[in-house]
Amino acid sequence: MSSKTNTSYLVNSSDPFGRDEEVAKIEIAVLSVTFAVAVIGNCSVLAAIYKSKKKSSRVHLFIKHLSLADLMVAFFQVLPQLCWEITFRFYGPDFLCRIVKHLQVMGMFASTYMMVMMTLDRYIAICHPLKSLQQSHRRSRLMIAGSWLGSLVLSSPQYFIFSLSEIQTGSAVFDCWAHFIQPWGLRAYITWITGGIFLVPVIILMTCYGFICHSIRRNLRFKTRRSGLIGKSSVSGVSVISRAKLRTVKMTFVIVLAYIICWAPFFTVQMWSVWDRNFSWVDSENTAVTLSALLASLNSCCNPWIYMLFSGHLLRDCALLLPCQLKGDDSDRSLRRNTLLTRVTHS
Repeated sequence: MSSKTNTSYLVNSSDPFGRDEEVAKIEIAVLSVTFAVAVIGNCSVLAAIYKSKKKSSRVHLFIKHLSLADLMVAFFQVLPQLCWEITFRFYGPDFLCRIVKHLQVMGMFASTYMMVMMTLDRYIAICHPLKSLQQSHRRSRLMIAGSWLGSLVLSSPQYFIFSLSEIQTGSAVFDCWAHFIQPWGLRAYITWITGGIFLVPVIILMTCYGFICHSIRRNLRFKTRRSGLIGKSSVSGVSVISRAKLRTVKMTFVIVLAYIICWAPFFTVQMWSVWDRNFSWVDSENTAVTLSALLASLNSCCNPWIYMLFSGHLLRDCALLLPCQLKGDDSDRSLRRNTLLTRVTHS
């Protein structure tokens, strides 16, 4: 994200282009675990949705594409950064450098905007239920297509910013490096990325949840009055539908909260680095920069477990994908059925 490619540099007298190997080992370990968990979790969710016998809903459609976006983050952001930490320098041609940098930022845009679109869909479902019934699947597909297309376009400047070049004139050390117009280029780049991927989406998300909370509170007041006049039994069906919608709203809220927790420190440090004239990379790169970057990478492996937590059948479908678990479940159901029949027969 910044003009420095890796976060584990340590300037010293013996090697001005060296790095802190102990910090690099920690980064490699964390990124390896993050990549494995993200791939396993998101692939399991996609497999569970594919194998699910339930009718696919709009929420499942957004979850599927958010999982695809998180897989893109895992393969094109976390994995390249992991390889980068292992090799320390980028070993590849110039065009590969530009493609990798483009895909890294595209994955971030796609994951963020897919989350925004899913929240907007929940806003329409809760605050404008009649509109949610009109061509809902077509609108959802257009929102998803717009997210992917917008991510592709907004991340395209990476091709012109990054290239394979010397990290310092005459050093003979090459890396996938960014070049900015001085003195304002880097500041404009970081501010634009922070605004496009974090600040503007968070403002939209908070606005949507403000309207959602207001609508839910008004709905609960109406149900309370109605149940007092007519009786609880007459509105039980409406309560069940509301609980189903509330579950998806809670799930989306937790996804958004995890995103903010994981990415807020990273973007805060990045903005601090370009707007504070007293900021020193040498003093901070092994602490704030490294920790914020590692925390941000964890977001791609959080979402699958949030889906499973709030959608019981997805967790069950994931468990059924395991042959040993499926066999065990079948035998347990058979045992319970035989026990029940035995009891009925002897009673």
